[in-house]
Amino acid sequence: MTFRHYGDSDPVSLEYISQIPGVTGIVSAVYDVSPGCVWPTESIERIQSQAAAHGLAFEVVESVPVHEDIKLGKPSRDQYIAAYCENIRRLGKAGIKCICYNFMPVFDWLRSDLAHKNKDGSTSLIYRHEQVLAMDPAKGGLSLPGWDESYSAEGLSALLEEYAAIDAEKLWENLAYFIRAIMPACEEAGVNMAIHPDDPPWDIFGLPRIVTNEKNLDRLLSLHPSRRNGLTLCTGSLGASPANDIPALLRKYAGMGRVHFVHARNIRLVGENDFDETAHPSQYGSLDMYEILKALYDTGFDGYIRPDHGRMIWGEKGRPGYGLYDRALGAVYLEGLWEAIVKSNNMH
Repeated sequence: MTFRHYGDSDPVSLEYISQIPGVTGIVSAVYDVSPGCVWPTESIERIQSQAAAHGLAFEVVESVPVHEDIKLGKPSRDQYIAAYCENIRRLGKAGIKCICYNFMPVFDWLRSDLAHKNKDGSTSLIYRHEQVLAMDPAKGGLSLPGWDESYSAEGLSALLEEYAAIDAEKLWENLAYFIRAIMPACEEAGVNMAIHPDDPPWDIFGLPRIVTNEKNLDRLLSLHPSRRNGLTLCTGSLGASPANDIPALLRKYAGMGRVHFVHARNIRLVGENDFDETAHPSQYGSLDMYEILKALYDTGFDGYIRPDHGRMIWGEKGRPGYGLYDRALGAVYLEGLWEAIVKSNNMH
């Protein structure tokens, strides 16, 4: 059981994380280096030693960002891939076992509201498709964390123009090129690559999103036979589409040894392409968390898991989706489910 940590700027301290029952490690990254650049060894070691000082392991990186030139398939991609391979080697040397990454063009996860007020006074992230489509990214009409700061309106507009020539097939080609180029470094370093599905799992703003369903996950794993070419199975991202049966996907891919990392969270589907993020327990959302963990148990999963986005509760202020209290409750709930599954299976 791990917990996401955003480094020195994170209001949730390592000390607090170490107090959550069952959490043994953090998931973090070097946050002050631009995509496409090499991470200084001392920065990696610093995260490791800070975590260790609180009795926490640092074995999962989320994420080493993939430079847009790689996704666009530009001639400059080879230099960025070389830097990526160097990062893999450095991380492997430092004891990192798993790198979570994504291949979403331009935008990472998208939500329409980061602080939707729930009946009980808590706030959560929600997605309303029509509202998102009404935003105009080229005119600076977006206000979401993580990427609205990264681009000026002009820069974003220019990037979107470059993507006009990239359809789903071209993006697949560029992803295949990337995966095949980094696998030797992964084998050498002993590091598993775990791609995060697109969130939400459908095209947005005319940009292709290709890691969205079982057919695409099959295709992804077929790009390179190495077990190190694997998945971060995010229950909330894939679960936003009712066509994705999460326990079945876990049984299939964890059974193949290709799920290296699990983001466990619940969402409530409230309309076609609309959803609310909820508390973790099954009763609050559309996903059966017991069946999800049972699928992991039954396939002998021994990778990493973390509670994913939580609500803001008990007056907490912080990074949307990444407060302490609700994610801590999520971690302990998942631990409780796991203990019950293990013990009930040992009794039979």
